[in-house]
Amino acid sequence: MAEQQASAPLHHQGIAESGPFGRLLLATAKWFAFSGGLVFSGLVVMSIVSIVGRKLFSAPVPGDVEVLQMFAAFASATFFAYCHLMHGDVKVDFFTASLAGRKRCFLDAAGSLLVGLAGTLLAWRTWAGAISLREGGESSAILEIPVWIAQALMVPGFILLALAGFYMCVQTWARRGVKS
Repeated sequence: MAEQQASAPLHHQGIAESGPFGRLLLATAKWFAFSGGLVFSGLVVMSIVSIVGRKLFSAPVPGDVEVLQMFAAFASATFFAYCHLMHGDVKVDFFTASLAGRKRCFLDAAGSLLVGLAGTLLAWRTWAGAISLREGGESSAILEIPVWIAQALMVPGFILLALAGFYMCVQTWARRGVKS
């Protein structure tokens, strides 16, 4: 049984067995994803209220489209890290399924490294864009919400994505010698 567990891929064993940092990273990613789900649920309720109000009473929620755009962007960024930690991102493993375990581990580690680098780049450029928007004083047309706030809210999700990518790269690389 222990031999079977040792040879199981990382996502079958679970991140929780990968040490305290892995458990903390997974818990944080779950919390982010849950909060993003709550935001999306709130946006759905707001959209329904706005549509019904528009159709029945000619009274939509003011600024509903700009609120939807801003908060959907933030909520989307909250799911990426959890998705990567659970191996839920899209992979084209059709071509690699027949490769030896070590080669697949190498490719998975390289993929996770690229996810970490992409998360870092997204966090950096999103933050730089938020600062630029703040300096420019841009705000939404109807509610006059500062646009930089919505952009800055995406940064923690991208930072968490970067951490998840680098973490999974290290974990996958460490398992390259284990037969799968």
